[in-house]
Amino acid sequence: MFPDKIKLTVSRFAEKLIVGILVASLAVSPLCAQPTGAPTLGPASASDLSPALERKLGEAIMEQGRRDPDYISDPDIDQYLNNMAHKLAAYAPGGAPDIEAFGVRENVINAFAMPGGFIGINTGLIVAADDESELAGVMAHEIAHVVQRHIARGLTQQQKSGHLALASMAAALLAALVPGGGANLAAGIAAFGQAAAIEQQLGFSRDAEQEADRTGFEMLRKAGYDPNGMAIMFGRLMKSASLNEGRGGGLYSSTHPLSIQRMTDMQNRISQLPLARYQASDEYWFIRAKSRVLQATDPKSLRLATEQLQEETRQTTAERASLNAVRRAAAWYGISYASLSRKDLSGATSALQQAQTIVANSPYLELQRIDIELANKNNISALNLAQAAMKRWPERRSFAQRVAQCLQLLGKDKEAVVFLNQQVKRWPSAEPGFFQMLATSEDRLGDQVAARQSMASYYILVGALPAAATQLQQARTMSKDFYVQSQIDVELRQLTKKIMENRRLLEKLK
Repeated sequence: MFPDKIKLTVSRFAEKLIVGILVASLAVSPLCAQPTGAPTLGPASASDLSPALERKLGEAIMEQGRRDPDYISDPDIDQYLNNMAHKLAAYAPGGAPDIEAFGVRENVINAFAMPGGFIGINTGLIVAADDESELAGVMAHEIAHVVQRHIARGLTQQQKSGHLALASMAAALLAALVPGGGANLAAGIAAFGQAAAIEQQLGFSRDAEQEADRTGFEMLRKAGYDPNGMAIMFGRLMKSASLNEGRGGGLYSSTHPLSIQRMTDMQNRISQLPLARYQASDEYWFIRAKSRVLQATDPKSLRLATEQLQEETRQTTAERASLNAVRRAAAWYGISYASLSRKDLSGATSALQQAQTIVANSPYLELQRIDIELANKNNISALNLAQAAMKRWPERRSFAQRVAQCLQLLGKDKEAVVFLNQQVKRWPSAEPGFFQMLATSEDRLGDQVAARQSMASYYILVGALPAAATQLQQARTMSKDFYVQSQIDVELRQLTKKIMENRRLLEKLK
């Protein structure tokens, strides 16, 4: 999964993550751990890196990662990636640990797994895939590495190199657990950089990669995706690596060396399967179009993305007409999304109308319609649309977000508090932003104690435990109600206990 040395050219996100740890480790020799394949290793040693400690590492790293501007905080992309990950993980041999997938705003073709089951998917990978099963194939391979604990083994396989990596990471994460951790933000970022450096520094053996292929292949097949997707995507990545050698274009191929032997093995497995027809979700094409726009971070790249989407509106294939229609509608949606990001409301409206003439029933098109109304400051209309859409697609958190946003824009904070409390009961941990919005409305209504309690809940969900403790301490000081004070005291004791447990776990690695 990882290369045997740091590459000269890396993606923007990985580069930012690695910078901090490189400064801290100039005096340390490069990591060169080469974990062997799962068949010969047996269970990972719990004394080295237990599943609980590995998860704590991942959670602490993600606390820093969520602060990075390239971390994608988008309910639609988040729900889509995690639905795919959970669908695949359900077929992992022996069961899979908690898997949490997240999007990264980068046009480099890459995906990576971090300690504890956190899997990052670059927008570049989503856009490069030409079919949902191709994306799912890469996701399945990453989940297989998690299931087989290749990361834990890679960290601890070689005593000298592995333990230096763990000690360095633990030191930075411990610094981030200090109350009032703002002063230690650089140390926390260094810890996240260490985690990304692991992705860049450790190299899985051929056996381990092949075992991840086989396990991922079975998950892909059993979950109902086309197993050809894995072979097709890896073949495309091999070609990308050969065409872009030395220019960073084949990052995934360099971190997951793809060999003819591995490709042949996959093709042989596919040939033994009965012929079957696989139905890809329409949603993939909208996520792909959105990702293409999200990764365009400057005017030039946004123009290029728009041109590529315009070309897709004209493309047809020999496949069924319904697929062609969905792809064209998704491309028009992407053009509308890009236009709205440029504040070209007329262009956004025109492109959306084009999409709606092709596909009439899509939550993505309805969400775009709401956002255009909001951009035009038609807040009452946007609220009516969002409430109707939420009834139609109740499982989508993005519509609940828009309802709350509209209520706040209309100054209806009492209604917003009632509504948001309903949402946090329904999705207690899936959408931290609900607590943040709740805090905003509570503060506007003058309930500063409740606002700080809500912000504490937000910080707990994103992993910023010291910040959560600070919010609760402030709420405790402001409250004059004995019952509320007692409740906050209980929450503070529980939170302090959790912070101390995290410290003890991380101290074991120093």
